[in-house]
Amino acid sequence: MAKIIYTTFFISQLDYLTKILYIKQYFSYLEDVDNYIDEVYDVIESNIENRIFENAADPFRKFGENFLRYKVNNQTFWDVFFEQKDNQFIINHILDNHSQNFSEFKF
Repeated sequence: MAKIIYTTFFISQLDYLTKILYIKQYFSYLEDVDNYIDEVYDVIESNIENRIFENAADPFRKFGENFLRYKVNNQTFWDVFFEQKDNQFIINHILDNHSQNFSEFKF
């Protein structure tokens, strides 16, 4: 079984996202935002061991050597960046396709 470690920075990114989604009224209830964030964790934990991930492009290697793509819906997807050593995964960073940095991402 894989050991998954979430960095403090990654956790703080999701905490910040929770606040933004609620403040900007993407979700009406905090419980719905929490469910959305829980889904991000579930996708990571369900897929990372199955090796359903890719090598990160050069501009994004500062976030992690690999990334796992999670398509939320037709408008939004998340890329979760991480490092892997043996059966240990260190989750470093998350970006969505609406991010200012995302335009740098080339496949």
